Amino acid sequence: MFSSKKPITPTPITTTTMTPEKSNGSGGNVTTLIGTGTTLKGDLNSNSDLRIDGTIIGNITSNAKIVIGTSGVVEGDLNGNQADIVGKVSGSIRVKDLLQLRSECVVNGNIYATKLQVEPTATFNGQCHMGANVVEMTNNEILSKTPAPNKLTTPVTNKVVAAASSYQG
Repeated sequence: MFSSKKPITPTPITTTTMTPEKSNGSGGNVTTLIGTGTTLKGDLNSNSDLRIDGTIIGNITSNAKIVIGTSGVVEGDLNGNQADIVGKVSGSIRVKDLLQLRSECVVNGNIYATKLQVEPTATFNGQCHMGANVVEMTNNEILSKTPAPNKLTTPVTNKVVAAASSYQG
């Protein structure tokens, strides 16, 4: 039973090639942090993720994700692939993918996003423009274009309206 000798065939080795996540060229992912207590006046452009916990007075553009932390304040426009807002933004927000308005955020300005997630305690005052091609348009095209019947361009505020029901069972 144990003495029989059968030829052993080797198992083929497969090679898996993994592509690294996007890099800033220095060999790893980098998140740029504007810390609490820091105020930056002027436009900010980045190819990496941004986290803002301080104050930015100017426009922010990133080819990655923008996070506005709890103490973060932005007085200007945001342009990025994704954004996660917990702090305060006064200006337009353009996001090519997912825009998340978190619990205690305050956004005063128009939103242009492919996908939008709003938590119940978030505050948003402005117009919401959604759709895959809306984000690709320039500001001038959006301002001059009349809204299509299927596009949501109604001002949105974070107020709950109770509806009375006349159903009698």
